[in-house]
Amino acid sequence: MRLGGSRGRRGITGLETSIVLIAFVVVASVFAFTVLSAGVFSSEANKQTIFAGLKETRTRLRQNGSTFAFSARVGSTDVVYKLELTVSNSLAGEPVDLTPPYAADDSGIDPDFVAANTAATVISYADEGQRLPDVPWSIVFIGTHNGDLLLEDGEKAEVTIWLLDRNNALAATADNSAALMDGSTANGGGAGGISAGGVVIGKATRFVVEMTPEVGAALTIQRAIPPGLRQVMNLN
Repeated sequence: MRLGGSRGRRGITGLETSIVLIAFVVVASVFAFTVLSAGVFSSEANKQTIFAGLKETRTRLRQNGSTFAFSARVGSTDVVYKLELTVSNSLAGEPVDLTPPYAADDSGIDPDFVAANTAATVISYADEGQRLPDVPWSIVFIGTHNGDLLLEDGEKAEVTIWLLDRNNALAATADNSAALMDGSTANGGGAGGISAGGVVIGKATRFVVEMTPEVGAALTIQRAIPPGLRQVMNLN
């Protein structure tokens, strides 16, 4: 009887040990799963943070081809009144909103303010004597284009940066064919360009243009006006 009782106690002790061992394994498994889940979640969060940072620091715009400057006359002085460049999208699948604040039709006074448009992209201009943080600009899509104002993969847009008003009733070589911007769009022309007290752009002027989209880094362009002004100048 004592032998049987001892065997029974050993059986019960073995069963208890098995239960404790199973419980330990289950708890360890749950703990390990929790740690792994937290690690995966942390890695995913870190990846998303890195991608978000890259999205903010990479520019979505790329210049295609040359930068051009155009001259006209303020009074009888030859000056640069606008710049032109062509841009495309550098990140496939990430469109850039190029809704322009102005348009141009080569009649009357250009540029023409478009009240219905809200621009998401901002263009600034700076040279040795001044900085214009939000200059007027207009666009024309060239080549393949789906008809909206988003710059998408495979599309190109010609951007015109207006520094002065242009009187299209006069030839560019005529006196007063360009004028300082008076800060009002009600009477035609732009606001935000070179106004009274500003410095008109003449020969041998070095400048920087920054085109900053709603998301992503700015496209920065540094150029210099040649020593002699012509009506159209390739600055590359």
